[in-house]
Amino acid sequence: MNATTPQPLSLPPVAVPGLPADFRWGVATSAYQIEGAAAEDGRTPSIWDTFCRVPGAVIRGEHGDVACDHYHRVAEDVELIAGLGVDTYRFSLAWPRIQPGGGGPANAKGLDFYKRLIDELHGKNITPWITLYHWDLPQELEDAGGWPARDTAYRFADYAALAYEALGDRVEHWTTLNEPWCSAMLGYDSGVHAPGRTHFPDAIRAVHHLLLGHGLASRRIREAAGDNPLELGITLNLGTATPETDSEADREACRRADGLGRRIYLDPLVHGRYPEDVVADLARRGAQLPVRDGDLETIAAPLDVLGVNFYSGTLFSGTTEDGATEDADGLPVTRGVRRDLPRTAMDWEITPGSLTELLLRLERDYGVPTVITENGAAFDDTVAADGSVPDADRTAYVADHIAAVAAARERGADVRGYFAWSLMDNFEWAYGYDKRFGIVRVDYDTQARTLKDSAKWYRDTIRLTRGTPAP
Repeated sequence: MNATTPQPLSLPPVAVPGLPADFRWGVATSAYQIEGAAAEDGRTPSIWDTFCRVPGAVIRGEHGDVACDHYHRVAEDVELIAGLGVDTYRFSLAWPRIQPGGGGPANAKGLDFYKRLIDELHGKNITPWITLYHWDLPQELEDAGGWPARDTAYRFADYAALAYEALGDRVEHWTTLNEPWCSAMLGYDSGVHAPGRTHFPDAIRAVHHLLLGHGLASRRIREAAGDNPLELGITLNLGTATPETDSEADREACRRADGLGRRIYLDPLVHGRYPEDVVADLARRGAQLPVRDGDLETIAAPLDVLGVNFYSGTLFSGTTEDGATEDADGLPVTRGVRRDLPRTAMDWEITPGSLTELLLRLERDYGVPTVITENGAAFDDTVAADGSVPDADRTAYVADHIAAVAAARERGADVRGYFAWSLMDNFEWAYGYDKRFGIVRVDYDTQARTLKDSAKWYRDTIRLTRGTPAP
């Protein structure tokens, strides 16, 4: 890291108006990105362990074998979380750590790790919020067909039942899937995520089976929970689609983008149906959702909360830069248009107003309480001469998006929490360790953790908003 002159906090912490006393404040991580210990205590390979070994799949061939070594640093990391003043920690369970190979009984040593983590959190009065699946499918299940195969949905429900049986007495907040769009489209269509397959019809089959897995798992968890407290939901990565102009081509491009990016998930989850226009669009591309009798009823299991992962909104055009309305395959053009806006190190536009727009749309069209389960930004941090990490750009990003949440609440959106992504720098999938999303810096050589200025701002803003005294 380059050294820079130490800088003061870029923004003063402020009390955010419009957020109630019971508003949740949290940080979030995922198992493969931070845990490490990839071959310890019975854990078997996931699709990401395999994908990372494919030449050219991940920058410099990097992988999550060690990552942030969280597996061996649980007490230290929970102490770090507690120091941020948050009340909730969202983390995922590693399927191949709990159920090696994706079948059979639970692995006691794998469960013991999560029990220790949960006990540490409870000891600091931090609420654990579990995500059952954050993309680490056991490799054996991929070998058997992966998410395009219907059986994977049933295997997921079995795993969910094992996890809830072991941890349900300690954890009230459960999320089934994280970002099924990424699992399906990046994993089975574009191939830039594990397992690296590139077949659009398979990706659409995966969409349906992921949603079916959510519904089946929800049913098993609710049956096991009985009268015990439970808040159960799913997390989707969602944005907004805005037409570049008011032309019919641009409006149609937005309809298609919204259909494949949002409504194909939200409509069956909440309304028990797939949108007719999306089904027709898929047919034109040679793909079909493999729906069987009873599937949609299963998928539309009641949601207590909808997790929203938001990073950016997008402007769309229905023409190429040369004015054509069809692509090389004769399909209608759906093109994201680059705007002259600030961007993150991921080259994502910074559009906090789109978050307010999204939350209001979700309230209007779906009416499910929401929590921002991920929001944050990667920037090219530098370390100051005194060892601090002055990340003014990230601090501004977080501040603007929290303000966008407050604005949505003031206009009637039932949004109940905000979790910063991410607690710490970590393995950023195909980008390896190049992109840093953390509000805490990780030195991967020493595993030292350092609060960035954004973490200090977040901590102090939470305190001021709650009206609690400084420690």
